[in-house]
Amino acid sequence: MTSLHRAHASTIPFENLDVALGRPIPLDLKSLQAKLVERRRGGYCYEQNSLLAAALEQIGFHVEGRGARNRSRGTTRPPVTHALLAVTVEGEQWLADVGFGWQGPLEPVPLRDGARVEQDGWTFGVAVEDDGTRVLRSLRSTGWMDVYAFSPQAYQPGDFTVLNHYSSSHPESRFLGQVVAQRPGADVRRSLLRGTLSLVRPDGSVEERILTADELAAALETEFGIELDAEERAGLEPLHPAGA
Repeated sequence: MTSLHRAHASTIPFENLDVALGRPIPLDLKSLQAKLVERRRGGYCYEQNSLLAAALEQIGFHVEGRGARNRSRGTTRPPVTHALLAVTVEGEQWLADVGFGWQGPLEPVPLRDGARVEQDGWTFGVAVEDDGTRVLRSLRSTGWMDVYAFSPQAYQPGDFTVLNHYSSSHPESRFLGQVVAQRPGADVRRSLLRGTLSLVRPDGSVEERILTADELAAALETEFGIELDAEERAGLEPLHPAGA
């Protein structure tokens, strides 16, 4: 499971291009394989973790879905908008998540209170709050930061279909009207948001570069490995902050 998780997280980027371009986001396995594997595109959490779940179940793992609240932006009670997986291995549950972009783990994390793992200089931990809420945490230069929080309640594919509809179509979704691309890695983690490319390293240093509209497509291909067709390239220009 560890090698599969790392290979997926470091190879298939997090991105929202289809959402930003107003396209539907199907979650059936055939569509996911065609997009993320055959077309060498990326996707966001519902796509990424649905594909990983199918692969793990095919191997023989017991996989359950979970719905999380994103705390990385400083809000403790945001709505549930993130999908992750809980995978049982020899009686112990592990957090598996290849769909949280640059802030997510490269490898599974034990789902037990006080767990702490280091992955190529990036440290993650799990805390269990008094009400049973599980919290994935990340150790930064300023201390521990909550990444997201979730209950042990199992989520079904239909639950993710509803959340996917909200995230891909609701006017308040942060994925509409802008290009988001992220990719975790061992030495550097990449993020593209609001036209700014950020390279984050394990020591906490951040290198930022504001991209022009002409540089956006090239950055998606060279920095994130996203292969774009002519229609997608043409649709990027109005999504750049300077062209919005």
